[in-house]
Amino acid sequence: QGLLPRVGVGCAHPVRESIAASRRLCSGAMAADEAPAAKWVPPKTIEELFAATAGNNFSAINKPTAGPRDETPLPKGDAPFQLYSLATPNGQKVSILLEELGIPYDAHFINIGKGEQFGAGFVGANPNSKIPCAIDHDGPGGEPMALMESVAIMMYLCEKHPDKGFFPTDPRLRCECMQWLFWQVGGQGPLTGQFGHFMVYAPPDKIETRNYGVARYGMEVQRLLDVLERHLAGNGDFKGNAGMRKEGPRTYLVGEQYTVADMACLPWVALLRGTGYDREGQPRAQDFLGVEKYKNVNAWVDRIQAREEVKRGMQVCSGGEGKPWLKK
Repeated sequence: QGLLPRVGVGCAHPVRESIAASRRLCSGAMAADEAPAAKWVPPKTIEELFAATAGNNFSAINKPTAGPRDETPLPKGDAPFQLYSLATPNGQKVSILLEELGIPYDAHFINIGKGEQFGAGFVGANPNSKIPCAIDHDGPGGEPMALMESVAIMMYLCEKHPDKGFFPTDPRLRCECMQWLFWQVGGQGPLTGQFGHFMVYAPPDKIETRNYGVARYGMEVQRLLDVLERHLAGNGDFKGNAGMRKEGPRTYLVGEQYTVADMACLPWVALLRGTGYDREGQPRAQDFLGVEKYKNVNAWVDRIQAREEVKRGMQVCSGGEGKPWLKK
């Protein structure tokens, strides 16, 4: 009910009336003079709908085309590895791993609100114009290697630094780890982001649209949290059994060892527990979704966030600085 717009006392509720009318139509009980509900029909081309997105927080930079919009080059520091990012969950995945690896790297803050991801230098590193991206100037064959897509960057780094042990070498555990990484980029990240869009970024006057989007994606976020909850509680064994495994609850996602799977999945849950989707006049995202009920997930987040490397990694490319703690 919290998603339905309020109406005055004694007034018919428009959503409930629409539902009731649909039921009467299906049952043949609709009055002869009662018109059926309007049906959405798309225009001939999607371009006719673009104006309807006006008012969302990113409408000024959203376009249906790729490629550079200016000739701005990328900055470059002294370290072989150059990171171009922002402290969003996708950016934090990579920066947590970099801090855990302990390798030298320079971090550069990219202001996506100002469209810095569309400069020629950034597009050269990432034709998709999304953070994070990186350039390893000590890449294969000693040549620079441009890197895009957060989990692809993480896998590249783990394969380059196998001695750190964050990407399992055991075939079974490696397969499990890859599945969680793909689950993260294919489901957890995109769908949590869609929930956030309708919760806080969509135009404020699009009430019915926001109700639908928040309900659709909020429900899916809860389901994805429950996937993590059941796994961490000890359900499933990656052998085809869905019940509780004999070893009981899990400390980490893969094989009782801390891996890139944990680093990749953590930031999106941390966002929901934090303030990233909180806005004045709205319930906090964690309360709205009931995040506190996922006991094993919360314990897992607390366990990982206690690591000093994770604390630093979550700060990388925030507040306009690459490594804010160096300014203190």
